[in-house]
Amino acid sequence: MAITTDQVTSVKAKGFLRNRGTDKFSGRVVGKGGVFTAEQLSAIAECARLYGDGTAIMTSRLCIELTGIPFENIEPASAFITEKTGLSFGGTGAKVRPITACKGTTCVFGNIDTRSLAAEIHDRYYVGMSDMKLPHKFKIGVGGCPNSCMKPSLNDFGIEGVRLVEYDMDKCRGCKVCQIAKACPMKTCQVVDGKLSVGEECSKCGVCVGKCPFGAVKPTAESAYRVYVGGTWGKHTRMGTRLDRLFSREEVLELIGRTMEWFAANGQPKERLSAVLDRVGVDEYLKAVL
Repeated sequence: MAITTDQVTSVKAKGFLRNRGTDKFSGRVVGKGGVFTAEQLSAIAECARLYGDGTAIMTSRLCIELTGIPFENIEPASAFITEKTGLSFGGTGAKVRPITACKGTTCVFGNIDTRSLAAEIHDRYYVGMSDMKLPHKFKIGVGGCPNSCMKPSLNDFGIEGVRLVEYDMDKCRGCKVCQIAKACPMKTCQVVDGKLSVGEECSKCGVCVGKCPFGAVKPTAESAYRVYVGGTWGKHTRMGTRLDRLFSREEVLELIGRTMEWFAANGQPKERLSAVLDRVGVDEYLKAVL
């Protein structure tokens, strides 16, 4: 039986897209920030065998896409995933897209718990505000440090973990080979007149922590978050605007919601946040959300 346009449209919002040149579909299983348990992965593999062509593809938003699903298998596959994993198919439409996050929780360079933050954003916005109609897709990316492996600055809302440190100059001995200066990837640290000097180019990456044998540099207990807005990549590209202050975790979570509301109120149909910021103005956005 040939697939109709209405049938294609009816399942697109559920995360099922027609495979090019066929009457079969791919469905995206959405995890929390790209994290899946071993049990969930086993069930997803079984779903691919039972209802698709037995293959799975990782998407750029860290979802697992099952391919070759006949139209009549879409509902059974959806029910299977929900029952066996507690997850669901999705990740399409003019709304919050699946949250992406790097492995900052376990990475030696990670400054924040990216996994728990992505899970909280998933629950609060991907699930909690899934019915909110936006002008276009809204992508959120979480990076654990300024290495930017997850490219948060190319998301509509990007979050980057930074490390706050304290400098105790009384402990600085002005070593001929300063371990802080040697370790600094930005080359902004150097010894000047016998004491460590840190330039404005410091990215707060935290690589310097633990490098001074005399304890001149130590981390604070506070985590901090850098935010980018309006990033996008593709046919139209725009580096996200970096906000000129750092935020706490709860401030970031609140700012996501306010940004979505501003986007919904000011955006035109099929207009990305990047275009709205350029048309309305970043200053107007900042006045509204901060």
